[in-house]
Amino acid sequence: MARLAQTAGLTDVQQEILSTVRDFVDKEIIPVATELEHRDEYPQAIVDGLKELGLFGLMIPEEYGGLGESLLTYALCVEEIARGWMSVSGIINTHFIVAYMLKQHGTQEQKDHFLPRMAAGDIRGAFSMSEPGLGSDVSAITSKAVKDGDEYVLNGQKMWLTNGGTSSLVAVLVRSDEGHPEGTAPHKSMTTFLVEKEPGFGEVRPGLTIPGKIDKMGYKGVDTTELIMDGLRVPADRVLGGVTGRGFYQMMDGVEVGRVNVAARGCGVAQRAFELGVQYAQQRHTFGKAIAQHQAIQFKLAEMATKVEAAHAMMVNAARKKDSGERNDLEAGMAKYLASEYCKEVVEDAFRIHGGYGFSKEYEIERLYREAPMLLIGEGTAEIQKMIIGRRLLEEYRFQG
Repeated sequence: MARLAQTAGLTDVQQEILSTVRDFVDKEIIPVATELEHRDEYPQAIVDGLKELGLFGLMIPEEYGGLGESLLTYALCVEEIARGWMSVSGIINTHFIVAYMLKQHGTQEQKDHFLPRMAAGDIRGAFSMSEPGLGSDVSAITSKAVKDGDEYVLNGQKMWLTNGGTSSLVAVLVRSDEGHPEGTAPHKSMTTFLVEKEPGFGEVRPGLTIPGKIDKMGYKGVDTTELIMDGLRVPADRVLGGVTGRGFYQMMDGVEVGRVNVAARGCGVAQRAFELGVQYAQQRHTFGKAIAQHQAIQFKLAEMATKVEAAHAMMVNAARKKDSGERNDLEAGMAKYLASEYCKEVVEDAFRIHGGYGFSKEYEIERLYREAPMLLIGEGTAEIQKMIIGRRLLEEYRFQG
């Protein structure tokens, strides 16, 4: 077991789960990740393996067939999986956020209907907030739901949907002005709808189209899509929680937990980059000795390892805070910001250690170099994190003049 990024105080069960996941990553993910990534191929065999391990139900309560584990356990598993291939952690993360939102905010009927099949991995979740023209400004969404008898009719276009094609359940945030008079704050007139669909591309149910995969620089394998609603009819009992106007709060709760997992992804990718850098530095020789013996490289390794350790500690702290029932938006924002920035820096240093070979597609670091930037924008950009952190700090340290 490596010395870096250890977590004190884990139970025997947590240690056993993590050991099983790490073993799976080393044997089933790392050997094939780069080849699959270069082909932009969905890792079906890996996903089937994770399903067998029960990871799709890791945080779903035992009464619904899940393992009922903590956010910390989940985040540490995500860290391990991202160490193997970040795209695989994305496949699980969106599913997990939808399951979390159902567990926290769903009606009893919605929980009974969806959670057991989500725990088994038979229903795969995705969630959708962003739209083509708004990016981080969630309160400006224009997609609309209009009540029509016992149904709602949804129209609009959504963007950056992870698992858009492979999912069978999408939590979609739209504007619903019904019951909310004009002048209501934008975030108080939003509703989350639970939209069931067939996996695949094209028209996946009447009024709902998933056009196809967006071609990306990195983060390949996992499908990222648009979602187009044109007269999509959704029953009223598929409003998350059964009440309109709560969608913004529900989504933000899900994203807050998701930010811990983006931090965990950053930790995992950074760990892998450090492993690759420290191994290569001991194998590559220049001027009669391994480059690891040159002080310039030792300084890089020292900085990389310190960043890996610091990011891991902040991520664990944010997860434990949420698990204890405390508000963790400040800690989650800090962890996500630090882990994603440090990940980019550690990956770049590992890339520099590899010299010209880092530019070759034969070396794994080339893939990591293209993957790391996604963490700077996913689940809220670094700038959004800093805004959240700044506002919370001003709340905590209000000047009493």
